[in-house]
Amino acid sequence: MSRAGPLDAPVSGELPAEADVVVIGGGHNGLICAAYLAQAGLEVCVLESRDVVGGNTVTEELTLPGFRHDTCSSAHVLIQSNPVIADDELGLLSTYGLTYVHTDPAVVLPLPDGDAVVVHRDLDATVDELARFSARDAAEFREMMREWDGGLARAHGRWNAGEPPADDEATKGYDDLRTRSAWDVVHMRFSHPTVRDLLLWLGFATIQDPRRPGTGALPSAITSGRLRFGWATPTGGSGALPAALVRHLVDHGGSVVAGVPVARIETEQGRACAVETVDGRRIAARRAVVSSAHLASLAGMLTDPSPDLVEARERWRPGLSLFAVHAALRRDITFPSSRGPVSSVAGGLGTSAGLAAQLETFGRGQPDARDPWMLMVASTVVDPDRAPDGGGTFKILTVAPHQRADGRSWDESGAEHAAALMDRVHERTNLTRDDVLQVVAETPTSLAERNPHNVGGSCHGGEFMTADGSVIPGWTSYVSSLPGLFLTGSTAHPGGSVSGRPGRNAARAVLADLGVRVGPLHAGG
Repeated sequence: MSRAGPLDAPVSGELPAEADVVVIGGGHNGLICAAYLAQAGLEVCVLESRDVVGGNTVTEELTLPGFRHDTCSSAHVLIQSNPVIADDELGLLSTYGLTYVHTDPAVVLPLPDGDAVVVHRDLDATVDELARFSARDAAEFREMMREWDGGLARAHGRWNAGEPPADDEATKGYDDLRTRSAWDVVHMRFSHPTVRDLLLWLGFATIQDPRRPGTGALPSAITSGRLRFGWATPTGGSGALPAALVRHLVDHGGSVVAGVPVARIETEQGRACAVETVDGRRIAARRAVVSSAHLASLAGMLTDPSPDLVEARERWRPGLSLFAVHAALRRDITFPSSRGPVSSVAGGLGTSAGLAAQLETFGRGQPDARDPWMLMVASTVVDPDRAPDGGGTFKILTVAPHQRADGRSWDESGAEHAAALMDRVHERTNLTRDDVLQVVAETPTSLAERNPHNVGGSCHGGEFMTADGSVIPGWTSYVSSLPGLFLTGSTAHPGGSVSGRPGRNAARAVLADLGVRVGPLHAGG
């Protein structure tokens, strides 16, 4: 098959009468699951409620014509270690036009004194960078990465893949690390404020409260990914991933139909057998239904929902809702440092104390732009075709409460908060106000309106409160207790972000249930 453009995807408007498997939701996990099933020989149809396929991996003109912004996700780092990309199991890289830029620097954190700390795609270079602030912490950073690469990463991979843990010392060490909080791990191992700020900033990338037990592995896991892959940027935009998946799916006899929200899942003789769309159309599922619908709403799509789906709905919490700022720029942003301006796709702001204060005010319903955790993304640094005339696309991502305690609506106050966040950018970067052509705020409420999966303004799937009071980022089973119904999407293990793990893991569960044994999925990984 010839290589297509990065955002070209043959989406259908015709709904078939039936298919072997019907997949609800065309986010990247639903599409990955569908692609594996189609590659295994099943006839698959994906139903997407929005007119654009991709869920939170989409690229759209949000500011000015010609400026193509990643609406939610921008980094595809976690998926790089998933066999779907690492081993190119679906041919997305070799056949279907998907390409990535693995950037160096991986990320830059500008400091108040005009310097910056730079994370490189190289352990030695990053250790040397940290040694400028603390020789002891630099050595401890090297040791942390040695421990991760020495066995913890393998245990983490098995956990991500939903596989049984190995009975070895590395797994015991990993399990112990996961019970702790990222905050405690970083403050125990490191002493210099700049190093602590960096590692907590990295550890917060999946938007989980770093003070919560269960987050202790995140600083190591996320930092390792940045060292290996930089800020893995899809050429053409985040939407290049779902576009490649759609091309694969259609090439293997499947279909993707956009603009068809699903209202109901039908059952017959105690088994999921069909889905009905909001406009009353029906498609029969001969063998299975796979749902990436949000687990807060899936039970409501069944006349008699199974107890596990009711429990999932009751245990779900939105977690930390997001606030984004999109800007069209005359030129790309750069970061000042003691060695001159640094260009980087990704930059970060926010101290450890600032993040803790932001999370405290979040809990009180108050947005905080004083010293917030902020991710800054300038994809045009490595993908200039996303903006016309030498311009740049720019994004800020942070957290803010879904509902403000002062009673003000986000429709009224979103632009004001966006301006306050942009002030922090102007203070720490070389971006001038004249460089900014247009700014658009995406508030927790507008994010929820844009995508029905962003319940409560959470783009990462939220979290679940378990019976013992602990919190997990994703529901642990891909097999519901209703025969024929399987679960994927960002509310399935291991949760949100662009990892593709819920999609690949769910495909393995479906194929095992149907007795289909094929290649790499049967082998695990």
